Amino acid sequence: MANNFMEYQNFGKEQFEAAQTAVTEVSKQIQAIAAETTDYSKRSLETNAAFVEKLLGVTKFEQAIALHQEYAKSSYEGFVAEMSKLGEMYASVAKQAFKPVEGAIAKVKASAN
Repeated sequence: MANNFMEYQNFGKEQFEAAQTAVTEVSKQIQAIAAETTDYSKRSLETNAAFVEKLLGVTKFEQAIALHQEYAKSSYEGFVAEMSKLGEMYASVAKQAFKPVEGAIAKVKASAN
């Protein structure tokens, strides 16, 4: 009986430590996502300001249309690239957050066999 109690106690301690480690890692990854989002916002704002400056210097309507098309294309490509990067970062967070659960499931399956 005491042996089973110690096994359960050790199992709980191991899972708590695994969860604590995972929470620390997830926290770091979320901070990285926040930093990346902030950087993207700054870059986007700088790009928008540069576009407006160029647009104000245009003298012909055709030049304005061409400039806007170039801006729209580069903005869209930058947005898609950034969202792909953020998607990968969020997927990494989800994997890291699930690690303690995977470990617990593996231990339960191993002890059941």
